[in-house]
Amino acid sequence: MSDNKKHGGALLGAAFLMATSAIGPGFLTQTSKFTSDYQASFGFVILVSIILAAVAQMNIWRVLCVSGLRGQEVANKVLPGLGYLVSFMVVLGGLVFNIGNVGGGALGFNTLLGIPTKAGYILAGVLAILVFLSKNAKGAMDTLTKILGAIMIVVIFIVIIVVKPPVGSAIKNTFVPEAGATALFPAIITLLGGTVGGYITFAGAHRLIDAGITGEKNLKEINKSSVMGIGIATIVRIFLFLAVLGVVVKGVTLDAANPAADAFKQGAGQIGYRFAGLVLLCAAITSIIGAAYTSVSFLKTFHPVIAENENKVIIGFIAVSTLVMFIMGSPATLLVIAGALNGLILPITLGICLIASKKKSIMGENYHHPTWLLILGIIVVILSAYLGITTFVNNLGSLF
Repeated sequence: MSDNKKHGGALLGAAFLMATSAIGPGFLTQTSKFTSDYQASFGFVILVSIILAAVAQMNIWRVLCVSGLRGQEVANKVLPGLGYLVSFMVVLGGLVFNIGNVGGGALGFNTLLGIPTKAGYILAGVLAILVFLSKNAKGAMDTLTKILGAIMIVVIFIVIIVVKPPVGSAIKNTFVPEAGATALFPAIITLLGGTVGGYITFAGAHRLIDAGITGEKNLKEINKSSVMGIGIATIVRIFLFLAVLGVVVKGVTLDAANPAADAFKQGAGQIGYRFAGLVLLCAAITSIIGAAYTSVSFLKTFHPVIAENENKVIIGFIAVSTLVMFIMGSPATLLVIAGALNGLILPITLGICLIASKKKSIMGENYHHPTWLLILGIIVVILSAYLGITTFVNNLGSLF
């Protein structure tokens, strides 16, 4: 296989890995609930959050891929020992979210095929493990995330055709929201965390580093893959928004327990409900794969044994997530703590990357980080830190 073809596959694979890591069960629930709450005005939330997410992602991917260093290595170079703290937060957040992803997979199996939840947990875990049992695990991961990502896009698009959403109103509200911009601010920040928070933004960047697509010479490809990842996540978010909007504008109240599936059922009957199960299943499996791969990539530079047995450690990570979900059912407390920690990861890691972008010892003598990207990055750090701290305080307060 030629280098160009190999590079092309890895670039698209990294974009899909990042996007499908973002599009988990929580992404589907979040988008459906906010569409129900804000209706057409949610288009504005998507627009602003995507711009902010693209800024965060371009900053992080440029620094990591140009330097050829993973997130934890960059952090350790900025401040010795900081990489260990970042790794701890990412791995803990990744593990707990993976437990939730396994639960989402079981819900998908149940909605699609009526499979009991306990059996669904095992099936979801086993499906994800099979990817890392193959000889070319990273190639298999790239292929599967592309296929499942494409299935989600096609299925949601079919539902849009059936429910006929008010597209004109959605476009108008995307630029001039009836709900008012200030009322939408909390939703914007929540969506930002859901698109590039926690381990998500690192999934694709670490994949590119593994594929050897690093250094200034590959900057064009790195930027392209970064924007493509955000683009794929955006397409799914917009399609899901339109599919749910077509239902809620008719005055339908969605079931809070599973708003996405309920919207598809109300809009397209039983077949819509099964479609929702298929989307949920694809979202859960790709997120299990993305969370496990990225979390372990934060550990593998700390000890050669982890690097040599990367696939086995990833399989162990998925197995533990599955086992915890199987034994505990819904680990609500764990998910609350992980949600609180996850909100703090983006401002810390993005802040580290912005500092690193100005250090020649990390980036090399000739690299110049665009000033506009740096300034916008600082704005995103401030906004995400504000949300991260308030979420952390609120979530921990609700536990005690």
